[in-house]
Formats: sequence, structure tokens, C-alpha cells
Amino acid sequence: MTTLAEALRGGIESLAPATESARADAQILLAHVLGREREWLIAHADAPLPAEQRENFERLCRRRSSGEPVAYILGRAGFYGREFIVDPNVLIPRPESEHLVEEAIAYLDAGAIVLDVGVGCGAIACTIAAESGAVVFGTDLSAAAIALAEENARRLGVAAACRFYQGDLTTPVHERRFHAIVANLPYVPTADLPALPDPVGFEPRAAVDGGSDGLALYRRLLAQIPALLERHALILLEAAPPTIEDLARGVRAALPGFAVSIGRDYAGLPRYVRAASQGELPAPEN
Repeated sequence: MTTLAEALRGGIESLAPATESARADAQILLAHVLGREREWLIAHADAPLPAEQRENFERLCRRRSSGEPVAYILGRAGFYGREFIVDPNVLIPRPESEHLVEEAIAYLDAGAIVLDVGVGCGAIACTIAAESGAVVFGTDLSAAAIALAEENARRLGVAAACRFYQGDLTTPVHERRFHAIVANLPYVPTADLPALPDPVGFEPRAAVDGGSDGLALYRRLLAQIPALLERHALILLEAAPPTIEDLARGVRAALPGFAVSIGRDYAGLPRYVRAASQGELPAPEN
């Protein structure tokens, strides 16, 4: 009977032509099949692998070899120390988006009202709710994404602090006011969209296609934001590094009087725009 070590070697060899993370991916997939942690595999390398589990592992390796992201294969992804259910209807949460969470929780007081535009699986919204005590509204054009966000909020115990609505950008909440608005909208220029077998090619196009310059949705959002803000407010918008300067200019034009800065991701690349009101904003017109 095949041992775990032998199966793992075979998995690594099959994945090597398709990904630079072949060893890690093979370990993750085998651990998933066995319902164990990766560390357990190392300690039990000589343990036999039953034929049914070996076949299941090989099937998952074939999926990964095709380019399918590990998160979709497992049905889950980690974000800010929590695990979120994901599927091909939503973008896979990225570590870069954790910077939006960190900025938001540093700014917010408990009971603040936050809007997450383009909520996806709910990773940003649920994490802000859990970490800050804020009430978080989330919108998404996709009904499937809203259902997934609601499921994640229930699983993580923050459903009472999260309210999700299907609709275009801020349309479902246009009568409300917020202390903070965060967004990780589609920001890849259409011409740069990866094709299969690139893992991003497996993600829903509506979640990655940002139009000709990557900022089509952000321009629409910026036109809507001023009417939604409380008198003290924070805006956090994630985008692609090549588009950040243009996005920052758009933010300055839409929100005069705000302090606008550019934040960098873990790789040191410009990744998001931060805009904070300097003093009280005028009361919104009714």
C-alpha cells in the first residue's frame, strides 16, 4: 500500500509543472483528504494511505494542475486569522486586503457604521465587525456572493453586526450615512485579465474586470460616496499598483478637504487609497 510520503512525492511531481508552490499545495491537499494538519503528515510519513483516499488526493492534484486555485478546491480561504467559505462565485480573499481591515479597526469606535462595497464572501466586512465592534453593511451585485457572506457571518458569530444587500454599488443603502466606507472593487484592466490556466482566470470575471483602465467602477463609486458620509469619515479603496495614483487623484477631486494618502501592501507596492475627513463635514442635504 502506498505510504503518505510516497503519495506526497507523487503529488509534488504532478504539480511541479503547474505551480511554484507544488510542495505546499500537495501537503495542503493531502492533509485535506485525511482531515489532518500538515504537520501530522510529516510525523506520520510512513503511514499507509488507503486506496480511496489516494484516488481522492490524485483527483484534487489534477484539479490543481489545471490551474484551479487551492481555495476553490478546498472550499475555504484564510483571511486575518479566520477561515471563510469560498466558491467560484466570489473572489478569493487576498492578504493585501488585510490592510483595509487594519486601517478601519484603528479608526473605528464600537458602534460605528461601516459600508463594504463589493462584499464578496464577506471577509472584509465580517473581520471589521469582529475586530472593531462596528455594524457593517455590505453590498454586492451578485446574489450568490450575498448568500455566501451571510453564511460566513453566521459561522463567525457576527451575523447580528452584519447586514448584506444585493444591488449595484451603494444603491441598496443610498439613504444611510456611514463613518467609514471600504471597497475592494474589480480593478484589473480588461486587457490585462489573466486567462486559464492562470488561477485568477478561475475567478468570476465580474469580480476582477475593472474596465479599460481598471477604475471604471471606482469612478462611479466616487460620485456616490459624498452623500453617504457622516461628519467624520474614512474612505479605504484597494486597487492595482499601476492605477493607484489615478485613483488617488479621483479621490481628491471627489472629496476636497480630505487628507488623502496611499498605503502599501506587504510587498511594498502601492495598494490602496486612504482618505480621512479633516474636521467635520457639512451635514448631508435631505
